[in-house]
Amino acid sequence: MKEKLLHTPDGVRDIYGREYEDKLCIQDRLHHELKLYGYQDIQSPTFEYFEIFSNKIGTIPSKELYKFFDKEGNTLVLRPDITPSIARATAKYFMDEKKPLRFCYMGNTFINAGELQGRLKETTQIGAELIGDASVEADAEIISLVAASMKTAGLRDFQISIGNVEFFKGLCSEYGIDDEAEMMLRDYISNKNYFGTMDILDSLNLPAEAKDAILKISELFGSVETIRLAKKLVSNERSIHAIERLEQLYELLHVYEAEQYVTFDLGMLSKYHYYTGMIFRAYTYGSGDAVIKGGRYDALLNEFGRNSAAVGFAVTVDQLLSALSRQSIMIERQKPQELLIYPQTYSKTAIRYAEGLRKSGISIELLPVTEDLSAKDYLEQAKNNHIHIAIVIRDEHHAVCHDLCNGQTEEINI
Repeated sequence: MKEKLLHTPDGVRDIYGREYEDKLCIQDRLHHELKLYGYQDIQSPTFEYFEIFSNKIGTIPSKELYKFFDKEGNTLVLRPDITPSIARATAKYFMDEKKPLRFCYMGNTFINAGELQGRLKETTQIGAELIGDASVEADAEIISLVAASMKTAGLRDFQISIGNVEFFKGLCSEYGIDDEAEMMLRDYISNKNYFGTMDILDSLNLPAEAKDAILKISELFGSVETIRLAKKLVSNERSIHAIERLEQLYELLHVYEAEQYVTFDLGMLSKYHYYTGMIFRAYTYGSGDAVIKGGRYDALLNEFGRNSAAVGFAVTVDQLLSALSRQSIMIERQKPQELLIYPQTYSKTAIRYAEGLRKSGISIELLPVTEDLSAKDYLEQAKNNHIHIAIVIRDEHHAVCHDLCNGQTEEINI
């Protein structure tokens, strides 16, 4: 039993040391980027009423939610997604606000995924929501912010794949496909499952041209020229407008100088059914899943009583850190931690010197030399833990400063 208490449940993990410092550093960088675009902080609860994430709202399946009850018998869930919570809060506190609202947030989400999927069940998200602006300019701002977020994290090789669910919904409406069949087709097409898609289409008794048009959705990905060709495959205004909207978006991304990171995929659909227009995912090397996901959800706030357009995204910080690690991208801190190593005889000298450094903004850790650990042992540990500077006190007035990056030492007065 005691041995079991040392372990975490499947799907969650402890984070500590340099890895956790890296995570905090990346979160700070991303938060700073969001603030540069004028987004204001908002915090929502870790758990909400079950109805906030119900099938009607369009989030993940109920079986993947962590559910529990309060003393009054209400069903509560740990949030699997933060966007519906932001939508609820916006409808409650900003019902009469006319100008667009820009919110940014950070928090953990919880999805009870199957153990065989090998995914974390608790992850950290940092994201942005632009509410009250239905324009393509708002879409472009969000995509630009996604590119800026990837770059500020240290990535250079990445791709933002953009689709528009209205293209698919236009085809479903044109051919009279009901909601249940649409949901099944959405899953198969999103997973590029050609045979599953064909089985559903065969069961619907659709004309051959309808089957061909829907089957080709999975093939409609690539450059902006590829999606322009898609207009020739459809005749309904809803699908055509979706393509034209993406074309307008691409033109605006040129102004942001972000177009080089963008490709298009009309077969991109999401398990979050609240998306109503543009949808996107950002990928990079070393990550099996998208690092950033988002899109437009113009109908979601209606569920909470506010008629308002909205678009946003969320960065999965854990995925981002994994990609940075696999690409061997070091996360540099603005003020790296230093060590002050001292014989216990000079503890008061060490304390006074450390306090002086801290008042000047330098982070420093005090380490006394003991019988078990010598100054040499500390220096070796510091180098392995990527500490840059270690200072070893020799007497009340002198010390040796070790630059562990280049192996240089310097005598200093203290």
